[in-house]
Amino acid sequence: MGHQGVNGYPQSFLVMERFGYPDFLTSSADELIDGQYRDRPELRPILDAILARVAAAGEATVQGRKGYISLLTPKRTFAAVQAATKRRVDLRAAPPGPAARRSHRIARRHGFGPGDRSHRTHISRAG
Repeated sequence: MGHQGVNGYPQSFLVMERFGYPDFLTSSADELIDGQYRDRPELRPILDAILARVAAAGEATVQGRKGYISLLTPKRTFAAVQAATKRRVDLRAAPPGPAARRSHRIARRHGFGPGDRSHRTHISRAG
């Protein structure tokens, strides 16, 4: 297709239309989230606790991705949650104020991958 001038996203789209879409594109958010924690059930309570606190804090949307979960307000993505290892969940966030940005409990990080946020903390237990 490249020799016909079809490259990039249009080429990928045509290939998927012809041969089928990957599972992660046709799965629901719940299926994607369940898939992330299928082999690490001990981490699911951590995710559930994070999502409960987000829900209690106000209006936010949870978007399941193949490898992480995005947390959004109507204006921006403010955090991402990822089951980083079998024992640890990483919470990447964009803190709202200058005092939070200077906290010693969160590590400043750039270029952390998909859903990049400016700070990261490791969580190994709920509560």
